[in-house]
Amino acid sequence: MAGLCQMLLCKSVLRHSLTLTFSVLLSCCCPALGKKKLYIGALFPMSGGWPGGQACLPSAQMALDLVNKRTDILPDYELELIHYDSMCDPGEATKLLYDLLYTEPIKIVLMPGCSSVSTLVAEAARMWNLIVLSYGSSSPALSNRQRFPTFFRTHPSATLHNPTRVQLFQKWKWTKIATIQQTTEVFTSTLDDLEERVKEAGIEISVRQSFLTDPAVAVKNLKRQDARIIVGLFYETEARKVFCEVYKDKLYGKKYVWFLIGWYADNWFKIKDPSINCTVEQMTEAVEGHVTTEIVMLNPETVRGASNLTSQEFLAQLMSKLGGKNPEETGGFQEAPLAYDAVWALALALNKTVRPLKAKGHRLEDFNYNNRDITAEIYRAMNTSSFEGVSGHVVFDAQGSRMAWTLIEQLQGGSYKKIGYYDSTKGNLSWYGNDKWIGLEPPADQTMVIEEFRYLSQKLFVSVSVFAGLGILLGVICLTFNIYNSNVRYIQNSQPYLNNMTAVGCMMALAAVFPLGIDGLHVHRRKFPVVCQFRLWLLGLGFSLAYGSMFTKIWWVHTVFTKKDEKKDKRKHLEPWKLYATVGVLLCIDVLSLMIWQIVDPLHVTVEKFTREAPKGDLDVLIQPLLEHCSSEKMNTWLGVVYGYKGLLLLLGIFLAYETKSISTEKINDHRAVGMAIYNVAVLCMITAPVTMILSSQQDASFAFASLAIVFSVYITLVVLFVPKMRRLITRGEWQSDAQETMKTGSSTNNNDEEKSRQLERENKELQKIIQEKEERVSELRNQLSERQALRSRRRASTVTNQTHSPPSIVIPHSDSRSLAPPPGYPVSTSESNPAPPSFANSSSLYQPDSKISRNNCHTSRLQLLYK
Repeated sequence: MAGLCQMLLCKSVLRHSLTLTFSVLLSCCCPALGKKKLYIGALFPMSGGWPGGQACLPSAQMALDLVNKRTDILPDYELELIHYDSMCDPGEATKLLYDLLYTEPIKIVLMPGCSSVSTLVAEAARMWNLIVLSYGSSSPALSNRQRFPTFFRTHPSATLHNPTRVQLFQKWKWTKIATIQQTTEVFTSTLDDLEERVKEAGIEISVRQSFLTDPAVAVKNLKRQDARIIVGLFYETEARKVFCEVYKDKLYGKKYVWFLIGWYADNWFKIKDPSINCTVEQMTEAVEGHVTTEIVMLNPETVRGASNLTSQEFLAQLMSKLGGKNPEETGGFQEAPLAYDAVWALALALNKTVRPLKAKGHRLEDFNYNNRDITAEIYRAMNTSSFEGVSGHVVFDAQGSRMAWTLIEQLQGGSYKKIGYYDSTKGNLSWYGNDKWIGLEPPADQTMVIEEFRYLSQKLFVSVSVFAGLGILLGVICLTFNIYNSNVRYIQNSQPYLNNMTAVGCMMALAAVFPLGIDGLHVHRRKFPVVCQFRLWLLGLGFSLAYGSMFTKIWWVHTVFTKKDEKKDKRKHLEPWKLYATVGVLLCIDVLSLMIWQIVDPLHVTVEKFTREAPKGDLDVLIQPLLEHCSSEKMNTWLGVVYGYKGLLLLLGIFLAYETKSISTEKINDHRAVGMAIYNVAVLCMITAPVTMILSSQQDASFAFASLAIVFSVYITLVVLFVPKMRRLITRGEWQSDAQETMKTGSSTNNNDEEKSRQLERENKELQKIIQEKEERVSELRNQLSERQALRSRRRASTVTNQTHSPPSIVIPHSDSRSLAPPPGYPVSTSESNPAPPSFANSSSLYQPDSKISRNNCHTSRLQLLYK
């Protein structure tokens, strides 16, 4: 091939130099000889494998006649067609190409037909700087710009089916396809192109099978790989073999879609074929519903294009040109519109080059096989061609191939039905039947998985929300009552400001029930993190205020009234600011911890996937249950910290409530009710927290446990703390008398009364200590007195006995004066014969063995008498 091109090129140089000299002399001597001719060298296969020239040649001549008559297209030129019969044979085409190149006149463009001939001509044409425009070549190999740099064609490439297929895949949201092909060059190159296109579209070819003669194994592999959307590339005879195996393996029906080539005969599946063992009925059942794509070669719309003819008018003129021949017996009748538009594309491109060439000092008639500038201008003009022709919109892609419409058909009830068109030039997909899949529902490329979010039961949410709303109303009532009666002494002694905090915290906790029940059904997913924040902050701060204020009361009651006496006196005076400071510390700890959490690891929406479920019925779908959660990257760590801290507070609250259950104080007169509320809140929280974590995947149960625990805790707290106060003030009317007294005396009177009360308590305690000490001393003296009286009685008895028996006189030694001395504080005896001093006898009546000194009988003079 290279030797042939060099030989032709050498001969053409000498001949074209002489031709150029002759043309210059002719133009100088005869400047006004009329229109200049531009010659087109064409090869029309009038016989052979594809006798397309039988209809394409008359069609091209029709176009030339119209172009030459137009005054707005190449007004100074006339196009003339020089053509030969290539017989669709590359060998014959080589000989004819030599004649075209080395026979006068010079041809400005070559127009071959038939893919094998076009391949030969297009590969050699670049050596002569010739543009090649084909009207009947569909081989995908001709789309190689490096091999065929000056090639264009109005016949679309066989790969034009692929953009249509990709559009259909995307329309029906198929992401996985399978292919089966016959191992020939044309189908292999087509499939390679399809693979590149689906990859760009994000579609996967999950299974790729091929066969040479027997497709049985390939079809079984498709079945084994669960292929659903299948593209088949094979000739008609192999198509019958494939679908016989398809019937045997049950690879057809609602779950499957087959895409085939559209140029088979309409009844290809009904033709008896000895190579298959399937009946016509079985074949008809297997092929039902398959889709075909076929290139549109005649514009389906009634549009007047560049030639000012509609497609139907063109057909009428062509039939007249053919002299009444049967179109089905005329070779190339379907491709005739392509040959017609090829001439028009060439004429419009040449017309577009006149001005640019004139600006550069060139003319079309100056073209020779060595002039690359004119070839480059014609190439640019062809590459930018865009007009309406009788075959549709004419435009070329980057490889010089025609971009045309594709007809989409579906086999329904044994016959093909048009379901749509695809215009590859504009990317438009138009449909019959209101843009619906005709006859069948489009299946899935695999077992369809439908994602289904699980949402909270609306009845449950509404029911709990009603209770929460009523609880908030109760909290407002309690708060209003407490504020209105804050001047009442009984309310003051219950620390009303702490009670207000409790009521506010309860209402905040109840308000958290509403965001707990809000999910993706009510809020868009992008705004769902805001709901998560509301849940966390309302519940956290509500707990801190409500439980923190109750914990503060019980803490200070325990601190003040369970210490030893010497320490208790120092701390018995309870200052309110310390209570508020304690609540503030607990609240600050919560706020700080929540802020750190949200800054370091903010909450976001996560989706939990469950096991896929198969719905009832014969449906090729699976349900994928999904559930939205508020979560963060280290959710378990944060929950562990929060639950640990809150759990310790709850346990400590239970302990303090138990320790102070028997204490009675006027400073915090409702601490027993607070203790009861702490018991209930602690128990409910300790049960609910782990249960909700276990049931987190069950949205209804988790919400029910969490929300009802909040509701019950709040109701119990409000009822236990506030209802007794309301009942007492209403039944006793204390709010009236105390309020009036407070209004009269003012705040100073309250302060004086409190100071007096504290002073009396201190004095009473001192007197209690003194009385206890005196009673201990009196008991000691009574014991001593009893011992002395017993001793004297024994001495008298022994004296009487001695006198009766007249014993000799015995000298009794003097006793120790200290042993007979009276108790301290009593006068000394004046006579030994007196058993007891008178003063002691008189005073002994005050201290009988069973008597005690009472507080009322304690007189100062008596105390001095006892301890002088």
